[in-house]
Amino acid sequence: MTVTIVGSQLGDEGKGGIVDVYGDAADIVVRYQGGDNAGHTVVDGGEEYKLSLVPSGAIRGKIGVLGNGCVVNPETLFDELDALRERGIEPDVRVAARAHVIFPYHRVLDGIEEDAKSEEGDLEAATTGRGIGPTYEDKAGRRGVRVGDLLDPETLRARLEYVVPQKRALAADVFGIETDEAFEVEPLFEQYREYGRRLREEGMVVNVGSFLDDAIDGGQNVMLEGAQGTSIDIDHGIYPYVTSSNPTAGGACTGTGLGPTTVGQGEVLGIVKAYLSRVGTGPLPTELAGVEGHTPGYEDSESPDVSADIAQPQSEEELAHYIREEGGEYGTVTGRARRVGWLDMPMLRHAARASGFTGIVVNHVDTLAGLDEIRVGHSYTLDGDELLSMPPTTERWGECAVNYRTFEGWDEQDWAAIADEGYDALPETARTYLEYVSDELDVPIYAVGVGPGREETIVCERPF
Repeated sequence: MTVTIVGSQLGDEGKGGIVDVYGDAADIVVRYQGGDNAGHTVVDGGEEYKLSLVPSGAIRGKIGVLGNGCVVNPETLFDELDALRERGIEPDVRVAARAHVIFPYHRVLDGIEEDAKSEEGDLEAATTGRGIGPTYEDKAGRRGVRVGDLLDPETLRARLEYVVPQKRALAADVFGIETDEAFEVEPLFEQYREYGRRLREEGMVVNVGSFLDDAIDGGQNVMLEGAQGTSIDIDHGIYPYVTSSNPTAGGACTGTGLGPTTVGQGEVLGIVKAYLSRVGTGPLPTELAGVEGHTPGYEDSESPDVSADIAQPQSEEELAHYIREEGGEYGTVTGRARRVGWLDMPMLRHAARASGFTGIVVNHVDTLAGLDEIRVGHSYTLDGDELLSMPPTTERWGECAVNYRTFEGWDEQDWAAIADEGYDALPETARTYLEYVSDELDVPIYAVGVGPGREETIVCERPF
């Protein structure tokens, strides 16, 4: 059977940790979209592993697969594999022959184009500069290079001779930059032919749809791991402040070659952060304070003092800083401070509908401990009407006023002990908060995260 893991918000919900928690019952873990812009952190036995491309299940010794919906930077892939091997882990990773390849010129152009958008106004999506968007552009424009092409030097050279002159002209004639080896056929051919040799020698390249279908027919459990989150889905997100692929459950089909009836027969788990966070520009109705350069119209001031001698953060600035520090709200890949806000229920209802959640996991419940009260954006008001879900355009979303509900907070706890005892050991006020979310989405809670480690997750249901 399959279990699909979907981010229900704007990314950074803790999907990698949940893949690790449930990974003991999975035989194969598959990334179905995104690239090395998708940082995820796994904590195992006190050891922290920060990964951006290798699927999270590698830490448990599972077969990891990068599906055809991914874009793959071979340099990142091999760097991560080598780093894991140095730490005593022998990852078994396969890569779809149909997955598209990131080249150095993609990364150069990514940075240039993002700078140009920034100069034109509030249009930048706060990309990681990893070349993700330009690679997906080439995929859609039918000028991309796929992993399977790296195994055939003749095909690789032909693809590069077609696309590289176009990229060189774009860089030089449109953006006016001086090009280097990132825009020359011969050095790129030699570098990527070598990647192809290693992929072949290590037996990593597969026809991923057939590979997974055979595994499922053989009784194996497959976990499908999405990157980013629903509200930055290219189709269902807050366009244009979105990623370039489909993190929603539908992306698990197109990004692996498995049919919707196969994915639909399994579980689809929405991963929820107990509050909201994101990196990037654009509206964020439940935001607390802001982050300079990301929150429209916000100018940063000196960070407020929320040290231990202040009993309760009171202002929005204090609350934002408190949550950011308690939750470690800095990007895994970029290190950038994330914008933070209260939980947004219309966003979650939108995500539950778009992916058909059969259950949810709520993470970072411990981060909110110590606050006297916690707010939730229950609905919006737009043009005098109450909305329970997100409007279809980002501009209209930015015009929404939030209708809040207030919940009593909970004190700091021995979270490891609570995780060991189970759900009923949670403070009653935390359970009230969680059950509100579950009731509003009409799906059960499968797990609750109360810390970064595998042992700090309260498991209520097991999907496999």
